[in-house]
Amino acid sequence: MTAPDVTGVPTEPPRLPSGKRRRLHPAWIVAAVAFLALVGAAGFRAAPGVLMVPLQQEFGWSTTVLSLAVSINLVLFGLTAPFAAALMERFGIRKVTALALCLIGLGSALTVLVNQSWQILLTWGVLIGLGTGSMALVFAATIANTWFAKSRGLVIGILTAGSAAGQLVFLPFIAALAQNPGWRGASLLIAAGALAVVPLVLRWLRNSPADVGVLPYGAEEPVVPAADAGATPAASGMPEPGLPKDSANAAVRALQVLKRAAKVRTFWALAAGFAICGATTNGLIGTHFIPSAHDHGMPETTAAGLLAVVGIFDIVGTIASGWLTDRFNPKVLLAVYYQFRGIGLLVLPLLLGSSVEPSMIIFVVVYGLDWVATVPPTAAICRSVFGADGSVVFGWVFAAHQLGAAAAALAAGFIRDATGHYNYAWLGAAAMCTVAAVISATIRKDAAKKEPIAVA
Repeated sequence: MTAPDVTGVPTEPPRLPSGKRRRLHPAWIVAAVAFLALVGAAGFRAAPGVLMVPLQQEFGWSTTVLSLAVSINLVLFGLTAPFAAALMERFGIRKVTALALCLIGLGSALTVLVNQSWQILLTWGVLIGLGTGSMALVFAATIANTWFAKSRGLVIGILTAGSAAGQLVFLPFIAALAQNPGWRGASLLIAAGALAVVPLVLRWLRNSPADVGVLPYGAEEPVVPAADAGATPAASGMPEPGLPKDSANAAVRALQVLKRAAKVRTFWALAAGFAICGATTNGLIGTHFIPSAHDHGMPETTAAGLLAVVGIFDIVGTIASGWLTDRFNPKVLLAVYYQFRGIGLLVLPLLLGSSVEPSMIIFVVVYGLDWVATVPPTAAICRSVFGADGSVVFGWVFAAHQLGAAAAALAAGFIRDATGHYNYAWLGAAAMCTVAAVISATIRKDAAKKEPIAVA
């Protein structure tokens, strides 16, 4: 019903001229550019497993040293995420994303000049870690929470799949270039992929719906009492569009969110589960699957092809998980995902060999469907429990994901150097997945019914 004017006669809401009606909501354009940005940023995720053996052959560095470089990357990847979420609120999504892609490109390009182990720690670890951390999965949550009022789970699933798509796009080429002309050509490909997306980000990635004069996709016009019709948004109690919720220092805001979130049991349950998620994806499979397959006599290009297949099914699984998250209890989904992953890791030592058997194909398909299917339900729980601060809270949960990944990457490298194989790493990860499944299943049923926690 339309609000009456001062004469008591109902007034019709303003309508755009027919020639100016939007056929496609700008949120979907932003989501498409964000997807491409995640693809461009994902090139390095495919690199360590492929480049580890060539670097060892050229410089004689141990698996532990290269695993340390990956661990530094993963730690910074994770710890940067919550601050990046706050920076996006403070300075805008577009600026932070463009800077992150430039850092990834710079770190990858400088890698071709390394000849000392500390230099690989700087390029792989520090520069690329800071860049990828600012383009972490919290970026997907920020886009979904800012631009979408409905279908958020689906959007997070699609954007999360962008990282898998990046792995799918880059991995076969990185593996081929690592063989001929060499790992330096592969590093330059990663740099080019990140930098190529920067112009698209600067042109099309808007910071908020207010920038283009629209509401988030699926949102309805707020009902303003007639007495407040001429008031400013601040006077009527509504946030002013186009401005960040909190103009305080982004680092302070991120730490304030952590302080409040740490008092909520659900936060620790999500962080523990996501730490195990990171350990069993980026930390183990992403970093050590190709070297482990190489230990069993499988060519590196073949093992890289298997990881590319993981990327294909990761896209399918993550989008499907987003769709399921919009319809089913997210904590149940998490428990199922973690337990299936644990079963896969338990049998992996029996599947590795010099050739690809049908059982390995089954493992790759199942593991791909499960790879980051955990992201949409985890982000949904963060949003339902912590409200408007859900994106920053998810950033801290994602930090736990990357700390788990860093610990697993380093531990697996040490296990390989100490025992000559990765079997104990796979079996330990399988046990951790069962722990994550139990933790997820016991998240309190009333968590989503609590009032969202606002952080000043």
